Amino acid sequence: MTKKKTVSADASNPLETLVNLWPYMWPTGRPDLKARVVWATVFLVVSKFVLLLVPYFFKWATDALNGRLDMVGLLPAFLLGAVALVILYNLTRIAQVGLNQLRDALFASVGQYAVRQLAYRTFVHIHQLSLRFHLERKTGGLSRIIERGTKGIETIVRFTILNSVPTLLEFLLTAVIFWWGYGFSYLAVTAITVWAYIWFTIKASDWRIGIRRSMNDSDTEANTKAIDSLLNFETVKYFGNEEMEAKRYDKSMERYEKAATEVWTSLGWLNFGQTAIFGIGTTIMMVMSALAVQRGDQTIGDFVFVNAMLLQLAMPLNFIGFVYREIRQGLTDIEQMFDLLEVDPEVTDKPGAPDLAIANGAISFKDVHFAYDPQRPILKGISFEVPAGKTVAVVGPSGAGKSTISRLLYRFYDIQKGSITVDGQDVREVTQKSLRSAIGMVPQDTVLFNDTIAYNIRYGRPSATDAEIQAAAEVAQIARFIGDLPDGFQTKVGERGLKLSGGEKQRVAIARTVLKAPPILILDEATSALDTTTEQEIQTALDVVSENRTTLVIAHRLSTVIGADEIIVLKGGEIAERGTHGELLAMNGLYASMWNRQREATQAEEHLRQVRESDDMGVVVRRTPAL
Repeated sequence: MTKKKTVSADASNPLETLVNLWPYMWPTGRPDLKARVVWATVFLVVSKFVLLLVPYFFKWATDALNGRLDMVGLLPAFLLGAVALVILYNLTRIAQVGLNQLRDALFASVGQYAVRQLAYRTFVHIHQLSLRFHLERKTGGLSRIIERGTKGIETIVRFTILNSVPTLLEFLLTAVIFWWGYGFSYLAVTAITVWAYIWFTIKASDWRIGIRRSMNDSDTEANTKAIDSLLNFETVKYFGNEEMEAKRYDKSMERYEKAATEVWTSLGWLNFGQTAIFGIGTTIMMVMSALAVQRGDQTIGDFVFVNAMLLQLAMPLNFIGFVYREIRQGLTDIEQMFDLLEVDPEVTDKPGAPDLAIANGAISFKDVHFAYDPQRPILKGISFEVPAGKTVAVVGPSGAGKSTISRLLYRFYDIQKGSITVDGQDVREVTQKSLRSAIGMVPQDTVLFNDTIAYNIRYGRPSATDAEIQAAAEVAQIARFIGDLPDGFQTKVGERGLKLSGGEKQRVAIARTVLKAPPILILDEATSALDTTTEQEIQTALDVVSENRTTLVIAHRLSTVIGADEIIVLKGGEIAERGTHGELLAMNGLYASMWNRQREATQAEEHLRQVRESDDMGVVVRRTPAL
């Protein structure tokens, strides 16, 4: 499976990821959101300048109380009183918090828009990936990756725009103030403290990233096992393996518990180290200021100012550590999500590919070779045609390649050699959407959405009216059953349609296909999982649906293909026999052998049914003793 370069989530290069995320933070075609980004940035910068006034008012108020305030000419006379300065000190604090909250409110819609767009892009991309990809991936793990990824995106977008740049601005302003007001020694201690703090934070956070990744892997594994077990709820009950499933899940959760404990423990060490580094720097600067006050070089207000500036610096410093950790953890969380976006779809439309032009729906397979794995060929040069409006059946033993034919016609995979055409047009040369819109499928295992019967039937044509849904249900011979339900067409079918029987689900699938009204119909072992009586009822509905349509039948039970215009017998990926039902029986070959075996099995099943019915009626039946 090839890869393409789209959005990098390289955790070692966060800047590259942030650059690639910029279009989501500055969205094209959304001037309203761009305006919000601009205003949020303005309020953010203003709040930083307001924040720097807070320690100054604190210093001036302290000096005013000591009778040492010398601000005549710099402040109006009415602001030189201690009470006025105390009031201004608190008003600036309130203003700064208000500006920050206004910034967050303005940016909220921008962050959520970015989350929505990337989540939507990922969802669309996953549906574009090949069937092979989805067969190899586990749904539970995939959903967890998307869930964590979207949360990681929100974290990165919010903290990058709202915190990183203004925090750097605050560091620079603080450094300038110390240098200008107190000399180079204060700047040097501040710079060394900040450098040591950031260096330690980065090193410790990088160490924690590996632990976080291990925790995520364990979380994904546990979630995958849980969903897989729940999807196979009935199988678990059949074999009484609830305890085994619980142990498998608990084993994964045990690994998650260990990794999560390490995450929290490492966080404790990180916080302690940060506090120790900043505490040492603060102690040095406070001692320097205290000595200066004793020498008479500084006032008590200066001592208070230095302390206030350091406490104020502690908040963005601590937040820088938090932001870095969150961004790195966010990058870790979205690594797998971006990996999904980097996976190329195995089957793609050619540039400028036209839509399929349906004339009558004739299908042709010419010298088709295909293998899921190069070491194990499935189809070995098969050729056949399905004339317009005719029915051709493909039969054969398990593993012969029957279902592969329907997947290739739908272009879930591309063949390695040969061609598949519809009305003379190679399926690889037309758009996938137009090809699939021309084909209707009734599969062996019908999986329904966990919604109403009406929703599942309307899925064949979302624009259909209620009357059209009713008509489709009539053709599929399920309208009476639906009418007897308390909620009728609004009845919920349950997860994967488990509230319905196999035959009922098949009828819903038939109704869905009837509503789609495709010119080409594929019946992929549509009745093989049903009992004989239900099979006959379903087959009657299928005969009605396939009338005047080009129909390809993939069959296991040969009784369902007796009326086909041609029957193709596959063996080992090659066509072993072909002809009508009568012609194949006359050959007395593979088809005739399969027919005889199935007929004997059917007769035995019918005999057993009659015996059971006789027992139920109280008739004494003589049985042959077991040998």
